[in-house]
Amino acid sequence: MSLKASNFGKVAVLLGGRSAEREVSLMSGRGVLDALRSRGVDAHAFDPAGRDIGELKREGFQRCFIALHGRFGEDGTVQGALELMGIPYTGSGVMASSISIDKVTTKRIWLADGLATPKYMLLRRGAFERKQVVAVPDELGLPLIVKPAREGSSIGVVKVEGYSGMVGAVEQAAQLDADVLCEQFISGDEVTCPVLGSGDDARALPVIRIVAPEGNYDYQNKYFTDTTQYLVPCGLPAGEEAAIQAMVLQAYRVLGCRGWGRLDVMIDAKTRKPYLLEINTSPGMTSHSLVPMSARAAGISYEDLCLEVLRSASLDHPPEGSAP
Repeated sequence: MSLKASNFGKVAVLLGGRSAEREVSLMSGRGVLDALRSRGVDAHAFDPAGRDIGELKREGFQRCFIALHGRFGEDGTVQGALELMGIPYTGSGVMASSISIDKVTTKRIWLADGLATPKYMLLRRGAFERKQVVAVPDELGLPLIVKPAREGSSIGVVKVEGYSGMVGAVEQAAQLDADVLCEQFISGDEVTCPVLGSGDDARALPVIRIVAPEGNYDYQNKYFTDTTQYLVPCGLPAGEEAAIQAMVLQAYRVLGCRGWGRLDVMIDAKTRKPYLLEINTSPGMTSHSLVPMSARAAGISYEDLCLEVLRSASLDHPPEGSAP
């Protein structure tokens, strides 16, 4: 795939930020920055944690590549600020971003559209009693997953094996978010599938199958070890990869996402039924990240991937008279 570095103007790569995923965002942003510069783009690092975001307008930036992850970067907040300043940005718009970072709201929309996602229960901080927490496995079975409703990179995610582990897992998640998601555990293949583009033009990239040590694909195994295996081609039975790609495209579109994203899926080992877990609207771009890996399998280099994402930068509400 060949993409020319068009005249994008002065580009800000937003990186770092204030979320729990700051460290990963810095790695993503530096990779994107180097890639864009290598293709002749006038790109500059911009960390909203240390600078007034209004400086983007004052300093004449014409596009933003959002390499922020988690809160204040992937949740519609920075997207709203860029909308107000009229600076096109990569990834989904305000509403799609704010919906997609909330795993419970995302599930509700998927279920309403007939898409499969694991059964769940929502616990709100301060609104539940110990006996309710301990009773969750009666509804969802064991093991089960407990996680904050609005964090990424597996931060705060705990696999609960028995009733005795419930209270501690919920307390840990509640320290990170007022909403705690308890979710049915699906035993089987863990896969992920990136999407590029918007609307009818969106396309799914190759599916990656993830084989983590002891099945534990946590924050450490995602970013800081080399023991996790990423299989692409994924090696799934005939027809399964295409079905998952079709499923993630539907899930991406129904949320109103645009530009790019990555969806995580579990495949039940017994039934081979796929279940949507969550969507990332500002995926990682580190050396361990999965979107570049999948893109490479499709013949798209890291640099071309960054250019394609940057080229898709847009606004929910472009100023009157501006080019689409």
